[in-house]
Amino acid sequence: MIRKILIANRGEIACRIIRSCRKMGISTVAVHSDADCSALFVEMADEAISLGGTTASESYLRGEAILAAARATGADAIHPGYGFLSENPDFAEAVTQAGLIFIGPPATAIRAMGLKDAAKAAMEKAGVPVVPGYHGAAQDPDLLLAEARSIGFPVLIKARAGGGGKGMRKVEEEAGFRAALESAAREAKASFGDSACLIEKYVSHPRHIEIQVFADGHGNVVHLFERDCSLQRRHQKVIEEAPAPGMPEDMREAMGEAAVRAARAIGYCGAGTVEFIADASDGLRMDRFWFMEMNTRLQVEHPVTEAITGVDLVEWQVRVASGEKLPKTQEALAIDGWAFEARLYAEDAERGFLPAIGRIEHLDLPEDCARIDSGVRGGDEITPFYDPMIAKIIVHGETRAEALGRLTAALSKVRVAGTTTNAGFLTRLSRQEDFVAGNPDTGLIARHLDDLAKPEPLAPEMAVLAAIELSGLLQPVRAQGPVDPWSACDGFRLWSPARLHVTLAHRGEPLAIVLQPGLQGQAEARVAGAPLHLGWRRLADGTVALTRDGRTVPVTVIRHGRAVTLHGDGASYSFEIVDPLQRADACETGGNRLVAPMPGLIKRVLAAAGQAVSSGEAVVVMEAMKMELTLSAPRDGIIAAIGVAEGEQVREGAVLAELLAVEGGDG
Repeated sequence: MIRKILIANRGEIACRIIRSCRKMGISTVAVHSDADCSALFVEMADEAISLGGTTASESYLRGEAILAAARATGADAIHPGYGFLSENPDFAEAVTQAGLIFIGPPATAIRAMGLKDAAKAAMEKAGVPVVPGYHGAAQDPDLLLAEARSIGFPVLIKARAGGGGKGMRKVEEEAGFRAALESAAREAKASFGDSACLIEKYVSHPRHIEIQVFADGHGNVVHLFERDCSLQRRHQKVIEEAPAPGMPEDMREAMGEAAVRAARAIGYCGAGTVEFIADASDGLRMDRFWFMEMNTRLQVEHPVTEAITGVDLVEWQVRVASGEKLPKTQEALAIDGWAFEARLYAEDAERGFLPAIGRIEHLDLPEDCARIDSGVRGGDEITPFYDPMIAKIIVHGETRAEALGRLTAALSKVRVAGTTTNAGFLTRLSRQEDFVAGNPDTGLIARHLDDLAKPEPLAPEMAVLAAIELSGLLQPVRAQGPVDPWSACDGFRLWSPARLHVTLAHRGEPLAIVLQPGLQGQAEARVAGAPLHLGWRRLADGTVALTRDGRTVPVTVIRHGRAVTLHGDGASYSFEIVDPLQRADACETGGNRLVAPMPGLIKRVLAAAGQAVSSGEAVVVMEAMKMELTLSAPRDGIIAAIGVAEGEQVREGAVLAELLAVEGGDG
């Protein structure tokens, strides 16, 4: 059995691997960047080695430095997790050549599935159904356009290397093909070092269904049933479930057998996932599923398979890598109940899902009713260098309805302050009618995005409670004894009622509130001119019981600096108190500046000084946190200056371009 494992990864998956290793009595070594020097996974590991740097290329992608760390600590195996070097065949080969155990498939299997065109050819040969399309090596744009015409629009352009939706573009009609191909190739080159693309028929009602496979070094291969990963945004999975709703038993068996054939065809060993696309326009059918790709590693969504099978997949990985046979045969594996996983991210759904970097001032996740796989704690920083995942929330139930109800309940208990999360979006998605009915597809989120990502309507009582807290008036109210004006902290004054004028900022907009505190946790208020009466009292668990019009709801109040975050009544709100003496610099721009919404790398500059642009016209393309963002002109006008160059790293708020001031305006 392996004695010590070096984990060549970070964050949530590193913590996950460490937990299984502890259970098995195996020592662990963490490697980390400078940005992660105080991260949770570093503290959890038995030893830690610094790789230096902050970006992935300076740290977690440095194979030689990772091997040196393994040698220095006496590790006898390396677990690559997912992402980074997990599907790099050269790294897998280097590990074994160094006399260490690579906890993953052999390099030959990784190479066989690493390029989608070659993988599809191999699968066709093995008798696995493949999506119709062009999978050749030639990359002349005219040839690819001709192939797209012969396939028929709409088509899907896909990078042949990598995954995770990078280098993938849906093209509805011929006119947009060349621009989409150029963008996909550019993103593929930046993400995987390979710009080559393949063209496939776009399936109109696609379900993304994948099969978990496992193989050992003794010729045994099993599948652990399916996961449905159809709920996606920009080809990134959002909520996964197992098993797949509406899956006929004969189709489950056929897909499982196809996945096992795929693994056998390439001499696979370890954990892997065979991904299929299914046409669900007429329900799930035996003749309408096709191979897409194989991920030669552990998947992010592996916990739902663990939940329905009772298997610790990381433990299986370690045992198989140690030379043991698979712990169970196919006949011994069975589905027990239903499971869901939701990915909680630091991102702003209302602003196009922009990653929300910053410090997590408060983090309370529903560990009482869900499995939580996380790599962060309160006080940790969400940086621009890595994926902004906060946690995976996993639930299990006897039925789909029970499990989904538990997911919604768990999501409603998420309490985060200091950064924006997608918790509200996930909660609304878990209640979406088609999803609840068991009819997910990869276009569901896009079709209902306006409803799913809409801003929470501002509840005026929450704004008043925020003003009370930020004004220092939210004090515990004594249940007994006399209340005098000197101890009430309610703004008492002689001759006239106390009125406090507070200006808050909510989602960047000012909100004027007038407070007239009363005794015993009462207040009259006016919000944007509208009157209301509130009552409040602290509860034993620290929450606030907020009463308006005879209705009382518990509210979690989290103060952080000049801001407060409220969680209550099924929603989350953040407010910041505005200093009346401050002058917002943003007012000076008058719509004449294009600024970076977050730190990132400038990939392309599409305009020049003196050029006329229209409102919404692309000016700069930047890459931030694994996303390519196109930033557009805020109005019609003439570019006065371009403030950045291609290849430049910029900070949040950096001025990328300026337009000539509008005559008579503020600029």
